[in-house]
Amino acid sequence: MENNCITYWDKCCEILKDNLSASAYRTWFAPIVPLHYENKVLVVQVNSQYVVEYIEENFIDLLRKTLLRVFGEGIRLEYRVLIDSNSGAGSMIPSQGVSEATPAQYNGYMPVMPSERRMQMPQLESQLNPQYTFPSFVEGDCNRLARTAGVTIASNPGRNIFNPLFVYGGSGVGKTHLVNAIGNSIKHNYPDKRVLYVSANTFQVQYTDAVVSNKVNDFINFYQTIDVLIVDDIQYWADKKGTQNTFFFIFNHLHQTGKQLILTSDCAPVDLKGLEDRLITRFKWGLTAEILRPDFQLRKDILKNRIWRDGLAIPEEVVDYIAENVRNNVRDLEGVLASLLAYSTLTNTEINIELTEQVVSRLVKVSSADITIENITDAVCRHFNIPEKMLVASTRKREIAQARMVAMYLAKQMTNKSLMEIGRQLGNRNHATVLHAINTITNDMAGDAFLRRSVSQIENELHS
Repeated sequence: MENNCITYWDKCCEILKDNLSASAYRTWFAPIVPLHYENKVLVVQVNSQYVVEYIEENFIDLLRKTLLRVFGEGIRLEYRVLIDSNSGAGSMIPSQGVSEATPAQYNGYMPVMPSERRMQMPQLESQLNPQYTFPSFVEGDCNRLARTAGVTIASNPGRNIFNPLFVYGGSGVGKTHLVNAIGNSIKHNYPDKRVLYVSANTFQVQYTDAVVSNKVNDFINFYQTIDVLIVDDIQYWADKKGTQNTFFFIFNHLHQTGKQLILTSDCAPVDLKGLEDRLITRFKWGLTAEILRPDFQLRKDILKNRIWRDGLAIPEEVVDYIAENVRNNVRDLEGVLASLLAYSTLTNTEINIELTEQVVSRLVKVSSADITIENITDAVCRHFNIPEKMLVASTRKREIAQARMVAMYLAKQMTNKSLMEIGRQLGNRNHATVLHAINTITNDMAGDAFLRRSVSQIENELHS
């Protein structure tokens, strides 16, 4: 090795290329020239002291591990800063990050050669649910953005503007279904892609096992071989510093090498508690898309889709009753439908509205009266402390206009009234105005936690 520092430096460059973006490698490491290696000291030539300072500040951890991987224990690094290109004069600067003062042993992430990574790729079980596909994921206003992004990702994973895709929403609204559908579609379009779905809790358990068995290297190297990584419910990593730090390495590598990342959570990145800022910043690099609770029409469409897939015959009035009274999430809808079928089969009873009322009342809280637009306007006015006559007036004062749009949004979500009827009861607005209001509130809630809480509080009051 003493006489082959160029060969071994080339091996280091292979590892650096594999762990850095092309531009970072080109700017900071490609111009470096290896000069000699003797007595465990590697001397490399750089163009300026600024290069030394930048590498020591930003890349020293990766560089130290890379040198240890190629040159072995006890490696030290010195930079020769070229002062005069004609005379060859230069000054020597020892690395503070790769020296005798920084022990070479390391129990965490160790980069591997690209060729070794390829050799370490066993057959991968994706852990995807094959029943969760795009055809079975019913589209509506509440999930259209997330679903559209998912279809785009499935056609070109890793090489799109939605990387990472961060999907958030309440329990049971379809996040897991959507991300599995993306993964299944990618596996269909690109059979050779290594696609992995993992819950955040499973990832946490795997990481803990790796720490206990001193196999963190293997754990990280495995995840760095994934082409499409889907992590569900990352809010469970709150205050798990070791897991977050390890995922940070994995995220950076996959993103820099053009791999696709898809993440889900029960809240937006800005509302995640107990997660490091550097992770939250990266979660916002691509697209953040919220999936809201399904509205009445989407609930009907979901029920009809499931009924058609299962080959059932259920009266329209039964479908309407379930959609009207089971409002919180998709899981409840499907649970009620499954229970209704079971009751009908076990009791040999026809599925009708009477049986449906019995089943639904056992599983969800049914309002004693239908929610009307009048109920909604009363609740909105109380919440925002606005006189009802101001809500329907022509004023464009910001707080009044926003409250009116919230009322329109809730009327669409919680009643089966048409846009025209909603507009008529809220100041004789036309259907285009109502549609604009619904879209505005939907988009604003994605980035405004206060507005989301206000809408949720009004909904809870109306359901009580």
